[in-house]
Amino acid sequence: MFALGSALRIVTMAGFRPALWFPDSYTYVVTAMRPRPDLVRPAGYSMFLRLLEPFHSFAAVTLVQHLLGLLVGVLIYVTVLRAGGRAWLAALTTVPALLDAYQIQLEHLLVSDSLFTLLVVAAACLLARGPAVSPRTALALGLLLAAATLTRTIGLPLIAVFGLYVVWRGVREGGWRRLPRTLGVFLLAGLIPIGAYGGWFYATYHRVGLVGSNGVFLYSRTMMFADCATMRPPPDLAVLCDPRPPSARPSPPDYIWNAASPLVRLPGITFSQANDALANRFGMLAIRSRPLDFAGSVLTEFARSFTLGRPVYPDKATYESYEFPVVAPPPPDRDPAVAGAALAERYERGPLTVTIAEPYAGWMRAYQGVAYLPGALLLVLLLVPPAAVLLRLRSHGARRSPGIEGGDGLATWAVWLTAVALLAVPAATAAFDYRYVLPAAPLACLAAALAVVRALPGARTTSPDPVETSDDQVVL
Repeated sequence: MFALGSALRIVTMAGFRPALWFPDSYTYVVTAMRPRPDLVRPAGYSMFLRLLEPFHSFAAVTLVQHLLGLLVGVLIYVTVLRAGGRAWLAALTTVPALLDAYQIQLEHLLVSDSLFTLLVVAAACLLARGPAVSPRTALALGLLLAAATLTRTIGLPLIAVFGLYVVWRGVREGGWRRLPRTLGVFLLAGLIPIGAYGGWFYATYHRVGLVGSNGVFLYSRTMMFADCATMRPPPDLAVLCDPRPPSARPSPPDYIWNAASPLVRLPGITFSQANDALANRFGMLAIRSRPLDFAGSVLTEFARSFTLGRPVYPDKATYESYEFPVVAPPPPDRDPAVAGAALAERYERGPLTVTIAEPYAGWMRAYQGVAYLPGALLLVLLLVPPAAVLLRLRSHGARRSPGIEGGDGLATWAVWLTAVALLAVPAATAAFDYRYVLPAAPLACLAAALAVVRALPGARTTSPDPVETSDDQVVL
């Protein structure tokens, strides 16, 4: 699998030189070349670009991103083996990470997802390493999740998921003396870097937070069901209404980026503090006015992750950004992207020319047409851990639930919950995007494999990490 995944990435680099661009890419480059918090995206990926800037090559960036993708596969393989899985199961678990054409294409895009995926998968693999969580492990988990949050803000809820695991594991292991120290180390390691970035953001914009776009995205999200006739907004919010029925409205991103959007037409930049606060008030009013419609739309967006095919969504341009192109994309036309393109030429020390070389590009386009993880199969993978619990309950009787409580089963559920959170949070706060599904797929595979290992007759568990009982005593 690793060899084939490496070969596919080599073909991709030969066919699309030096990299593929997404609208977000130019903003990342601006922040990398002019270090300053961005109002829409945290600066973690931009700092990653800054680290690679001495190479003056976006080809070097995509090379590193492809190596990160390969590393994700290696981490998953080793973790399944360590959990007691057979080599064939470990190899099978790595297939979506190593061979999915859309994962490879995403690694070739100048976006944050490959870095984010590695950080979250590394944290999940570290968590699944053994039942005990030592302060040292807690420190590593906190730092990985802090880095993930500063790469994509969706990492912030994962701190709560992993924190619950640390607490639950500490309680179950009877480590009441160690729990405050372990949990404290985890929280400090996770929250201090995030707090420091928040301080930088506040010093720059005099606003509390990591980004200044939460209200704007919530507004765009609620426009899928908002009805001003039901909401009866005050005059200052009424300017954000769309008189069209929800079925006739464009996709949520249009309300952020389209010049015809009621929000974009307001004075000032879209993400100004005043506009973001106004959008947030509108979004909260829409949710309070129609909570069932909001819940239904969240479920609808969440369910898009599990379709059998790949219907075009949220719009044709975004959908095609995740396909290997036939011709080089045109230069950007939005003002921020134009500025980013100029800085990208400074980064590259040359023109931003995307070369599509045949036959390599054609090979990858053909491969992408057949080699990807269908959404329906992703759903099957997410159902494996619950099914494994039912199987074990049937085998062992209803005395206890070993798949949830025993041994390493808790780590399996923490990994599973992380995958679900990566799918559910964007569905609730933004809108479905195929790009958001890809980081969850390796975690869903890992959780399924760990559950299978535990469900098989005679399954063995990993050896626990050393458990510290005092400052000068260690029990193995």
